[in-house]
Amino acid sequence: MKLYFGNLPFDARDEELQQLVAAFGTPVTIRVIVDTQRGRSRGFGFVEFDDPAQGRAAIAGLHGTEFGGRTIVVNEARAREGNGGYERRGGRGPFRGGRGDGERREHRFGSGR
Repeated sequence: MKLYFGNLPFDARDEELQQLVAAFGTPVTIRVIVDTQRGRSRGFGFVEFDDPAQGRAAIAGLHGTEFGGRTIVVNEARAREGNGGYERRGGRGPFRGGRGDGERREHRFGSGR
């Protein structure tokens, strides 16, 4: 059973989340999602238990409790919908020059355009 942990403090790490859930069983995986640019937690993570009873106990015991000065949300993780769990951007965004129609726009600096 995979659990979602939300509203985690931005300084949370895998080891701290492991200590938090240790009272409910031994998790298979623990992962606090980290912003690679800033090097800090994005405020959520996932914990997976082999035994669903341990997962349910962790939800019942931890949802709505305080962790690192924040009230955390703990529930069963849901699969992301569409595109097999991956968001597709289609070339849009800053520095990509995409217009959303599949064509690339050429950027020329100093051309007066």
